Formats: sequence, structure tokens, C-alpha cells
Amino acid sequence: MTDIARNQSLATRPLVVALAYDGLCTFEFGVAVEIFGLPRPELGENWYRFAVAAVDDGELRATGGIRIVADGGYELFEQADTIVVPGWRGVQTAVPDALCGALRQAHLRGCRIISICSGVFVLAASGLLDGRQATTHWRYTDELQQRFPAIHVVDDVLYIGDDRLMTSAGSAAGIDLCLHVVRNDYGLEVANSVARRLVVQPHRDGGQTQHLARPVARSRESERLGQLFDWLHGHLAETHTLESLALRVGMSPRTLLRRFQEATGMTPARWILNERLQRVQQALTESRLSIEHIAEVNGFGTASALRHHFQQQFAINPLAFRKKFTQLTK
Repeated sequence: MTDIARNQSLATRPLVVALAYDGLCTFEFGVAVEIFGLPRPELGENWYRFAVAAVDDGELRATGGIRIVADGGYELFEQADTIVVPGWRGVQTAVPDALCGALRQAHLRGCRIISICSGVFVLAASGLLDGRQATTHWRYTDELQQRFPAIHVVDDVLYIGDDRLMTSAGSAAGIDLCLHVVRNDYGLEVANSVARRLVVQPHRDGGQTQHLARPVARSRESERLGQLFDWLHGHLAETHTLESLALRVGMSPRTLLRRFQEATGMTPARWILNERLQRVQQALTESRLSIEHIAEVNGFGTASALRHHFQQQFAINPLAFRKKFTQLTK
């Protein structure tokens, strides 16, 4: 490939721009960098470009004593396909008018904008969320609703929004939202690959469970649970009961149920269902197997049972999901 052709190829890759500001939230910013800014040669040459836009003049400090050097300023918004707002320096801190205006202009021309955790207050100040659903960390949902009554605040989701404007709950939920963006842009297989590199679930179901105080499982029990998870991944299609799983790890059913919920936030039955549905998603986009066959090899027994659980979980039927995400990966 010539230098000219290589430069043309680079220019067509989608550009993700993350905001940097004085008082930057390091973890939220790191989520954006890890998912969108890390080179991923194993995924081909069409992976995202990544840049950092400073919204303040002068030195930019991040939590933990880190100093940030940005790639540019608001002019990067004009080129961005996606803008990430990684938190904000304080939910009571004013948002610069210039930032609000730049975000409105970017959104007007079709740029996708996402916020992580307290970054929702930046989008709220810009007026972009008026009349829309939005979320943030559970500590801030009441304040967000009180200060911005035109927003419909949803307090028990990991992320919410449409294709061009999305908000996430707490900091870790930013990972879920960013993986959702990858899934929409590159398909399920690529999103799963990124999730594996991060050693996180490609899709978490449920609400803001991070605000629940859970005791840490005893070390021996944690080891046995880890072995159980490994075993279950290899035997998902089989029939399991709480009693059979408890027997496998040498716990009483009651203890296993308690420890399993502490570790995952869900019952064994719910966890197994989620894992099976993730396998189904992968099979739908990576193969042309029939729904009947996919149902059988993934433990659902019948196609009707698979359709019921899939629709209930994802609000879309399996065939529609296959059509949508197969087109995205073409």
C-alpha cells in the first residue's frame, strides 16, 4: 500500500474524540482510551482513530496527579464521529458555554455523543437531553432530575439513549456503554473480542447493582465458584439445578445461592440464561444455523422457548437481531 493510499485509509476510519478538562475523571477517561484508543491490529485496519480535545486553557490535571496533553481543542469536534464526555469535575460545577455550543453543533451535524457517569451534567447543561431519557450514577439521579426537570431520568439502568445520544450510569457502566457502541459499529463478534481483552462480560443485564453492598466471598468458596464458572461455560447446554450445582462445588444449595448472588448479582438460573443468550447472539451473527438448531445446542430445547427468552431479554426477535447485526458487520 502506498503512503497516499494508507493516509486515505486512515482518514476513513471513524474518529472518537474524548474530552479533557482540568479536574479530569481519570477512570472514566481511561475507559474511553482503553476501548476506543487502544490499537487493535487483530481487528483489521478499520478500527477507530482516537483524539483528545481540551475544553480548558492551560494545564489540565487529572485525578491522581496526572497531567494531560491534548491533541487539540474544539476544532476536533468538527471532525468527530463520536464524542465521549468522561465524567465532569463536579456535578455542581458550571459547564462552559463554549463547550455546550460545540456539543450542540456536533450533534446537529450528526455526531454521536455519549457521556459516562457525571458527564451527563455536561449534556444536560447543553440542552441536548431535554425531552429525552438519561441516566447517571445512582448518587446523582435525584439532583439531575431536580436541576433539569425537562429530562426523564431513569435511575436503574446501566445505560440508555438512542443511536446518537447516550448516557451511562456509574463509572463501570461506561464500559458497558462503550462496548454497546462497538457492538453497533462493528458487530457482536468484535465487541465480544474487545470484552475478552478487558476480561469483562460483553453484555451485562440489569440495573445499577454497584450501589448494593455485598460481602466478599471467602477465598476457598471463591476458588470453587471460579471452577464452577469454568465448568458451566463448557456445559451450558445441559440441564442444571441449584442442587446439582451445589453438589458439584461441595456447598449447600442455600450457601451456593448466596455466594453466587454475591459474586454475580444474580441467581445461577439467571446467570446461565444470560450466558446462553450471549451464545445465541454470537451464533445468530456468525453462522447461518437455523433457530431450531441454535436453540437445541444452547440449552433452550425448542425454538419457541428461545424466541420467548430472547424477545424478553433484548426486546427484539432472533431473526430481526440476525438481520440487523449481520448487516452491520458486512
